[in-house]
Amino acid sequence: MVRLPQPRLGRSALTLLACLAAACGLLLPLAAQADPAALRARYEQLAPQLRNSDYGQPLHIASREDGDTLHGEVHALLEHPFERVRDALRDPTNWCDILILPFNIKYCHAVRTPDGPGLLVRIGRRYDQPLDQSYRLLFDFRGVAASQDYFEARLAAPDGPVGTRDYHIVVSAIPVSQGRSFLRLNYSYGSGFAGRLAMQAYLATAGADKVGFTREQDAGNGAALIGGVRGAVERNVMRYYLAIDAFLDSLSAPRGERAERRIQSWFNATERYPRQLREMDRTTYVEMKRMEQERQQTLLQ
Repeated sequence: MVRLPQPRLGRSALTLLACLAAACGLLLPLAAQADPAALRARYEQLAPQLRNSDYGQPLHIASREDGDTLHGEVHALLEHPFERVRDALRDPTNWCDILILPFNIKYCHAVRTPDGPGLLVRIGRRYDQPLDQSYRLLFDFRGVAASQDYFEARLAAPDGPVGTRDYHIVVSAIPVSQGRSFLRLNYSYGSGFAGRLAMQAYLATAGADKVGFTREQDAGNGAALIGGVRGAVERNVMRYYLAIDAFLDSLSAPRGERAERRIQSWFNATERYPRQLREMDRTTYVEMKRMEQERQQTLLQ
C-alpha cells in the first residue's frame, strides 16, 4: 500500500469540505437498493421525465438532507450496452480512472484492505497540489451483483476529513432496450459538528452563489435552483456521474488514447452546466489532470 502523510487542517478546509459535499424526487435508502426489480420499476416510473429532461440528456437528479447526512442521486439512461457497464464498473482499478477525473481528486490507487478490495483516494483543491497537502479517504469496494440483468457495486469509507464520516457511493444498473443501460448513482456522507461549522462558513463566503440542479419552491422567487448543502451534494454526484460516462465512452478508443479522451470528455460534459460545475478553464484543468494521471502511474510503479 502507498503510504502518504496526512496534512493539518487549515483555512483551505472550508473549500475542501465543499468539494466533499459536492456526493427532485424520493431517494431510496441504501439498504433497499440491491433489488433489480425495484430498479426496473424506478426506470419505468422515471421514463417520462428522462424523455423530457431539463438537462439536455436523459437524467434525473435528486437530493435530500436527513439529519446530519446528505444524499445525492442521479438516474440516467446511458448510451452504453449493459455488458460494458457491468464489466467496467466491477473492476476496482477502473474506478481510479473514473475518480481521478473530478477536479478535486488528486490521486487514486486500488489496494487490498483487511476486508478485501479498496480504493485509496486523495482529495484536495489547488492546481499542482502536493499529495502531502491533500486528504485521505480509504474506501472499501464491494461487488454486490454482476449478473446478466443487474449490476451493483458499493464504495464505503467510515472516516473523512474536516469532521465528515460514513461516505457511500452506490452504483447499480440494468439493461434496457436498444443496447442502452439505466444507471442509478447514489452518493452520501455524514457530517459532525466541525464539518457543519466549516460548511456553514463556506456557504456564507466562497459558496454563497453556488447552486445545484433541482428546483425548490420559494414564495418570493418562484422555482429557484436549490443552493446550500443540497446544492453542494448535487454538484458532486453529478461530477461522479459524468466521470462514469466519460470512462465508459473512452473504452471505444485505442488504449493509448483513452486517458486523454476521458479528460477531454469530462471537461466537455461539465461545460454543459457552467453555473453549477465550472471551476477552472479548460487549459488549467487538462494540464492538471495530465500531471495527476502521470504522477499516479509513477507512484504505482
